[in-house]
Amino acid sequence: MIRLATVSPCYNEEEVLRHSVEQLTALFERMIAEGLISKDSMMVFVNDGSRDRTWEIIRELHAENNFVRGINMSRNVGHQNAIMAGMMTARAWADAVITLDADLQDDIECIPKMVKEFEAGNDVVYGVKVSRKADSFMKKMTAQGFYKIQASMGVESIYNHADFRLMSRRALDMLSSYKEHNLYLRGLIPLIGLNHSTVDDVISERYAGKSKYTFGKMMHLAMNGITAFSVRPLFAIYNIGILFLIIAFLMGIYVVWSLIAGHVVKGWASLMLSVWLVGGFILISLGIVGTYIGQIYTEVKSRPLYHIQEILS
Repeated sequence: MIRLATVSPCYNEEEVLRHSVEQLTALFERMIAEGLISKDSMMVFVNDGSRDRTWEIIRELHAENNFVRGINMSRNVGHQNAIMAGMMTARAWADAVITLDADLQDDIECIPKMVKEFEAGNDVVYGVKVSRKADSFMKKMTAQGFYKIQASMGVESIYNHADFRLMSRRALDMLSSYKEHNLYLRGLIPLIGLNHSTVDDVISERYAGKSKYTFGKMMHLAMNGITAFSVRPLFAIYNIGILFLIIAFLMGIYVVWSLIAGHVVKGWASLMLSVWLVGGFILISLGIVGTYIGQIYTEVKSRPLYHIQEILS
């Protein structure tokens, strides 16, 4: 039997925490009875600088429920960093770690399937969304559109997978060697390259409250997902500059023809050529400079990802 830990980042989740712990406790007890996980398995809740009673409730649940452990961040560090803090802490406690959001919109019945996939020799098991009926139309369209853009940029990831996954201790040890600071775990974990599999995940409605993952946060994550794994946007600027120069050359032919035909206003020719030529050179220069800045940016990130204020173990 494996010792399992679930890790859930929490930001202002006081409305759902008790219900989520009840659901996970019932699942844990069933899995223990079936011999899938050991009795000392745990659910770890990471308080990411919440402004409500989230940490107080985690403390209360820790005192009431032997499965519950807590990690209190010193401040709000963001969803991805909170997950990383939870995983890096829990890997010392468990054989495998499953990350899932505290609202349990992911199908927790996938957890036994993930454990079986782990026992079959897979170090990483991804929860892949096969139904987004609980998502709004806008969220569904933007998410699927982003996956396609990401693929076109050469970013390796699992289509329709968010952050519901199982990772073995070995996979987590390998992940710890990556020193990324603009974290995008959905792109980072596939780079590990160990045996992996997927399980089908059906998203359900939240039990209570509203999602704390705003459109702005999703856009920020999307930008990290592209800029941390692809330099194609930088080369795109360079290529646009080349295109401008080609247009400038064609405009030059057109301007000469217009001068010969007498179809121009005085000063028009020099103005048009200047705009296209200068624009092309500026964009090429920005592309080249941006490429070097991108390389420097990748190398110099060395700040800590997070600080843990308190651990309930």
